[in-house]
This record gives sequence, C-alpha cells and structure tokens, in this order.
Amino acid sequence: MKQKKLILVATFMLSVVAATAQSLNSAYFTDGYKFRHTMNPAFGNDQSYVSIPALGNINVRTQGNFGYDAIIKNNPNPYGNKTMTTFLNPYIDASTALDGFASGNNRVVGNVGVTLLSAGFKAWGGYNTIEINAKASFGASLPYELFEFAKNTGNKDYNIGDINAGAIAYAEIAFGHSRQLTEQLRAGAKLKVLLGIGRADVKMENVQAQLNDANQWLVSANATADVSMKGFTYKQKAKEYKQRFKDPEQKIPETYKYVNDLDVDGAGVSGFGLAIDLGASYKLNDDWSFSAALLDLGFISWSNDMQARNKGNQFVFDGFHDVDVAHHGGMRKASDGYADQLADFAHLQDQGDQGGRTTGIGASLNLGAEYTLPMYRQLSFGLLSSTRIQGAYSWTEARLSANWEPLKWLDGGMSLGVGSFGASAGWLINIHPKGYNFFIGMDHILGKQSKEFIPLSSKASVNLGMNITW
Repeated sequence: MKQKKLILVATFMLSVVAATAQSLNSAYFTDGYKFRHTMNPAFGNDQSYVSIPALGNINVRTQGNFGYDAIIKNNPNPYGNKTMTTFLNPYIDASTALDGFASGNNRVVGNVGVTLLSAGFKAWGGYNTIEINAKASFGASLPYELFEFAKNTGNKDYNIGDINAGAIAYAEIAFGHSRQLTEQLRAGAKLKVLLGIGRADVKMENVQAQLNDANQWLVSANATADVSMKGFTYKQKAKEYKQRFKDPEQKIPETYKYVNDLDVDGAGVSGFGLAIDLGASYKLNDDWSFSAALLDLGFISWSNDMQARNKGNQFVFDGFHDVDVAHHGGMRKASDGYADQLADFAHLQDQGDQGGRTTGIGASLNLGAEYTLPMYRQLSFGLLSSTRIQGAYSWTEARLSANWEPLKWLDGGMSLGVGSFGASAGWLINIHPKGYNFFIGMDHILGKQSKEFIPLSSKASVNLGMNITW
C-alpha cells in the first residue's frame, strides 16, 4: 500500500480537505424523517421502511472555527505566478497571514456516516430498527500560537501550549426498540455492537520553542502518538544531533531516529466494543412536547497500540517554510512538503506495540422542545440543544427550526443554529409517499467555494437518502 504521512502532519491540512456528519439536526422535529431514531431512539414512525443498500442514509459534516481560506491565500509575489499559496508565503505579512485563525484554540471536527442497511417496522408492542452503519470521524485542536510560530512573527520564545488531533473509523450493528409507556410518555433504547477499523490519537503537551544564539529553534514537548490499526507500522529516519557528539574531538555527531512516515499493510477489524443510545419523549398537551436522548455511550477495546513518543527532549527544528504550490504540481503534492516539516516538528520516536487499549467513541446529548401552532397544526417550531462530549473536540449547538407538513407525504423545514463554531442555517426536504422515500438536507448551507469546490469555511454539511416504505 502507498505510504502515507504521519498522522500529526495530516491534521495541519485537515482544513483544506472537504470532509464530513453523523446526524441531520435540522430534521429532529420532522415526523416523516425515517432516521429520527438516530437522534433519539424513542422516536418511532408511522411508516415501515427498508433502506436501499448504501444509499439509505448518507451524511457528511465538518465544523470548525477556521478553514481553507485561513490556510490558502492568493499569491502576492509580484515576480512569481498567480497560483494559490499558503499563509507561510514570505510576501504575506504576519497580520494578514494570521487574520483567519482564532485567538484561542483553532478546532475542526467532522463525521462521515453511511448506512449500509437499515430497516424500521412496528412489532412487539412498539417500533423497531435494525442498522448496519459505517462511521468515521476526525478532530483537531491547534492553538493560535502554533500558527504564529509557523509564520515566525519575530518572537524569540513561543509558548505554544497543547496540540491535539485524532481520527477513528468503525462499523456498527444496531438494534433499537421504542414504545409508548403511557399516553404521554414514550421511551426507547438502542444497543450497538462496534467493530473497530482504526483509531489514531496525537497529543503534544506544553510545546515550547526558543531561538538560541546560533539562530536555531530549540523545541520541547511531551508528545505521544497512539495508533490502533491492523497492519500499521511507523517509518523512521536517521538524523544527526546539532550539538551532541559521540567523538567531541573529531566533531562526529550522535545520531537518532525519528518518525517521518507510516505504512499500512492490510486492513481489517482491530477492535470490538459496545454502545447504547437512550431516549425519551413527553407530550405535555396537544401543543407542547419535550424530548431527551443520550447517544453513543460506549467503548472500543483495541487489540494493539502502536506508540511513538517524544518525552520532552529538546531538539533543533529548522522552522516551517512555504512550499510553492505550482512547482509541486498542486496542493496535494505540495502537502507532502508540509508533511515532512510537521513530522520534523512532532519529532516522535517509535516505541513499538504497547498492547491493547480501550477508548470511548464520543457521546452526544440532545434536548428538544417543540411547539405546534393551535390554529395551523401543519406548522411547528422546535428548539434543539446538542452537545458533543469528546474531550478536546467537544462542542455545543442550539438550533431553532420551523417544521412544515403541507401534505401527508411531504414535509421539511428551515433551521438556524448557533454554537461553538458560530452560526449556520439548514434546511430539509422529505418526500415519503407509500412505496418510496427520498430526503435531502443540510445543517450548514455551503458558502463560497474554491475552484476545486472546497468550502472556504470548515462548516459544511449534506445528508441524503433513499428508502422503500410501506
């Protein structure tokens, strides 16, 4: 398999990759939406359905407070070509280059979910669901000081702080059941069997950089990379110390090895786990209803942990340098140049397989309230609070939606959200006559895009699916 650059390196470029969502919050209060149970297992449905394989429910989302337009800039070089460049270009002044980054932590998170097969039907006194899903997610939290150091704004000392990045891919087999407990209260639960494909976690704590008298950057950090994936190995490169010699008289430098690449030989299931969803809904009266759900409360036990570490050792780093996009055949190939620089910066050393480890998958909490207009029952307004609980990648959002059902086989609506990653607008169209269902929607309407059709903002979302109903 083609070699790929180290995990930490890729996180720096995440914001230039069109990516990833796990649920469509704009559809939470849409009764005819077949996959409401993914947001609250207490929700049932008037229709039974079976999904068209791999097309029943596809959802992709990214969210963040910085994006493509913070990294990629117009080339201001009056003597060069007019292709795109990066914020590291020496012709871009520091204030302009750093204008697109948040003053605190710069975060981007994303999820991709594909329903391979799903069915929902009434039986055993309630509504039941069976699902086989493939899911992947990533997250990165990068302090402003990292970009300030990369641009080299003139300081001699940088207290960069903590850097976090991670990714996970797994499959799940889920069984759900919901039922009416009383006239007003409905409850549901879902059990999920998880098959782990791979997980990577990179942490660099207390990162500091100092400029010495020889005009060299001395960088120190407590850094660890943990990768659990079948067939995964690190690749290392030998490098000489600048100020340490095995023969001081002859000035023969000591050498050391650091991780600069990785390889994956084969693929397969490398972990097993369980998770549960719990939910309830309460109909106060004909106008008001309330709901709550806790999702993805679970874990995966991985069979291996390929670890690389840098235990706070100080090392010489040459600094970040701009890479000419045009001369490298475009951003994809130019990213290899940045990959090498970031691998040098991470400065990790292979520690081998540390054995198994157990990790969470990140839980979500949904709280909803809906008001149906007494004078026009086809229209309701809903307020949904969503919280993602996932350490450095946690986020919250409040979303207000207007939900309209003009026909028995047609519903949808519009929504406005505000949260950790700013404001966004969403929409949904859901067509569900007997025999067929098609839906499409977004929680984040796409804004301006690059010529490669990459959203300039890191906020992007699309959710669509086709199902057979009866």
